[in-house]
Amino acid sequence: MSDFLPTGIQLTYLVAASLFILGLKKLGSPATARNGNVVAAVGMLLAIVATMLDQQVLNYEMILLGLAIGSALGAIAAYKVQMTEMPQMVGLLNGLGGAASALVAVAEFWRLLDAGVPVPLDVNISMLLDVLIGGVTFTGSFLAFAKLQGLISGSPITFPLQQPFNLLLLGAYVAGSAYLIIHPHSLPVFLAVVAVSLVLGVMFVIPIGGGDMPVVISLLNSLSGIAAAAAGFVVMNNMLIIAGALVGASGIILTEIMCKAMNRSLLSVLFSAFGSGGTAAGGGAAGATDQTVHSIDPEEGAMMLGYARSVVIVPGYGMAVAQAQHSVRELADQLERMGVDVKYAIHPVAGRMPGHMNVLLAEANVPYTQLYDMEDINPQFEQADVALVIGANDVVNPAARSDRNSPIYGMPILEVDRAKHTIVIKRGMSTGFAGVDNDLFYKDKTTMLFGSAKDMVAKLVSEVKQL
Repeated sequence: MSDFLPTGIQLTYLVAASLFILGLKKLGSPATARNGNVVAAVGMLLAIVATMLDQQVLNYEMILLGLAIGSALGAIAAYKVQMTEMPQMVGLLNGLGGAASALVAVAEFWRLLDAGVPVPLDVNISMLLDVLIGGVTFTGSFLAFAKLQGLISGSPITFPLQQPFNLLLLGAYVAGSAYLIIHPHSLPVFLAVVAVSLVLGVMFVIPIGGGDMPVVISLLNSLSGIAAAAAGFVVMNNMLIIAGALVGASGIILTEIMCKAMNRSLLSVLFSAFGSGGTAAGGGAAGATDQTVHSIDPEEGAMMLGYARSVVIVPGYGMAVAQAQHSVRELADQLERMGVDVKYAIHPVAGRMPGHMNVLLAEANVPYTQLYDMEDINPQFEQADVALVIGANDVVNPAARSDRNSPIYGMPILEVDRAKHTIVIKRGMSTGFAGVDNDLFYKDKTTMLFGSAKDMVAKLVSEVKQL
């Protein structure tokens, strides 16, 4: 039995890793995402059980108690947290993952310090990388949470010589790490590099504005995975290395997709402080206030929708804030009963996190077959009678396509202005996260329906039923 146990544990790790990969594959489609979560969760359970059998766990009761408490907190959060606050939840989870990985390195350092044994070079380097990446992920994610939650300003925070200061911090970390490689048992220096990593996390996120938070969340998710992989090298656990590498790689891929959807480089997102100061002055903002806006009431909007043959619904963050997804589904159902073809257009960065709109619409049981990515739906807008924009702003701004002076020029958008008619539901004429006025609102084919998304959609449903 003792000879079989190591082999059985490694085979269990192999099965768990396969389930992780299969789960990630299923997460790539809204239709299979729920099953993907279940498959990955089963893989994680197998990995935890195998690790507890493999390692010399001193107190199984404490491990099980921690597992029970964590599971309870996770279940409560899953039921209590509103979908509009899910980005904040993801930020907290990223931060806790980074903190857990960094604590593994701290604990290993303390163990080796107490034992007074030589520290292998590979373990030392792994610990230092784990502390750096885990510390940056921890404080960076919690600061991102504070920005999204409104605890601090979501605008970029900058100060003179900010980048040189960041380079100085990074240089101090490198110097401290070099000293620890030569003198691996220096506790004051180790605590100093831990403190520097935490400050670097804060400095990493404060110059980034709210409009770039989807990219930051994806990147921090990737960093939490890389930190976990580094922790795996510290404790020599193959499963932790594999799981961390998968999370790190998928997060980097998603970050690249987000940057492409915004027509921004990752360096621009991290260092340009986009959304501060004069951003709004570029492009369509100049002279926009003296243009004519055509507004309608719900009755007129219902007539346009009810007598259309094809309607494309474009959800945005305003729909998420108003929790209007169920009313939107009711409106779509009513239109379909009247013979209208209804589709949903999803922009990759609509909302505050990747896939935000997909999750909200899935919560309202919108059929997956009605959801269209930007590349698939854009060629169909010219045949659409009505494009109904609900709380979206920057992702439908035609200035990104036509105004070379606009800060968002070149960003791929949902081309709703090509539809025969466009109805925009919005509380007012405020700008989006990018701080740029939207040229769409002043187009001849655009009509504005001012008010809360939930209230306006509910009124549209009521008026459509009377047609």
